[in-house]
Amino acid sequence: MAADRNGGSDRVVVLLDTNALLIPQRSGVDIFAGLQEIYGTYEPVVPAEVVHELRALAQGRGKSAAAARFGLTLASGCRTLPPGNPNLPVDEIVAIQAEALSAHVLTNDRKLKEALLQKGLPVIVLRNQKRLELIRK
Repeated sequence: MAADRNGGSDRVVVLLDTNALLIPQRSGVDIFAGLQEIYGTYEPVVPAEVVHELRALAQGRGKSAAAARFGLTLASGCRTLPPGNPNLPVDEIVAIQAEALSAHVLTNDRKLKEALLQKGLPVIVLRNQKRLELIRK
């Protein structure tokens, strides 16, 4: 792993799921500033399937489509992971990739959060629509 700004190589990999990239537009929370507050330095990654979901959502009109378009802009500044198994749901791909990378995951999806915590993976959630919070089991 590349050295961070402090010369260390212990940057945490943070995987962002679809709803994580919708948080800034929906709640007004800067997820990258929140992650920096939690970790200092980190590497944001996005599965290719999440980008695909955001593109599909962005085709519509209204607040959800606008949030998805903004989420795509945010995702473009992250490392995109290669596609996983096309026969699996996106949440399963997120869990598999997070486990493979020993990544922390930013999500507000309740089922995904519980599945990740069961696997011993740390999860970051939006708390009180105001700030990000790290949860470990």
